[in-house]
Amino acid sequence: MFKKLVIASSNAGKIREMGGLLRDFDFELALKPPELDIEETGKTFMENAILKASYIATTLKQWSIADDSGLMVNALNGQPGIYSARYGKTDFDRINRLLTELKNNTNRQAQFVCAIAIANPEGEVVIQTEGICEGEILTQVRGESGFGYDPIFFVPEFKQTFAEMPPDLKQKVSHRGKAFANLIPLINHLFDRNIFDRK
Repeated sequence: MFKKLVIASSNAGKIREMGGLLRDFDFELALKPPELDIEETGKTFMENAILKASYIATTLKQWSIADDSGLMVNALNGQPGIYSARYGKTDFDRINRLLTELKNNTNRQAQFVCAIAIANPEGEVVIQTEGICEGEILTQVRGESGFGYDPIFFVPEFKQTFAEMPPDLKQKVSHRGKAFANLIPLINHLFDRNIFDRK
């Protein structure tokens, strides 16, 4: 039996992304209606994920899943953080702003964070989990793939930026990949308890 799960996003790419990551489950994934705007007022990635999942779930009376992610740079006190997507008008602008603010700072430590929340039709969050990928910020871009800050986010373990990694490797080691890896056993637990069968 399919379980409808509404993604708290209007981005069609989320269907493909989450569909692949959740392929082992019989979920019928759907995007939220575009007219349903969600104001992200949380102070952390998890607060925003919870806010989005709960709002869509209660508004549509459906199970909902939401994620929120971004880049945290140690030398910038965790910025851009929850404002990662709003750090500039384009990826080019965002990268340039970040590199300008870091200047010649020798502390280049950073981490990508992804928070995921699932809420039931009453808006109760029944799952929340997180994935973190540690890395460093380079002084110049490297790689042609990816998006956002990928060309300057270097993962020492693999000696590559996100933009240099093949898609399957990035999916495995990225913050989002790790968050979904953590999510799968939690979803299995809900199925074991027949939580998804509740109306």
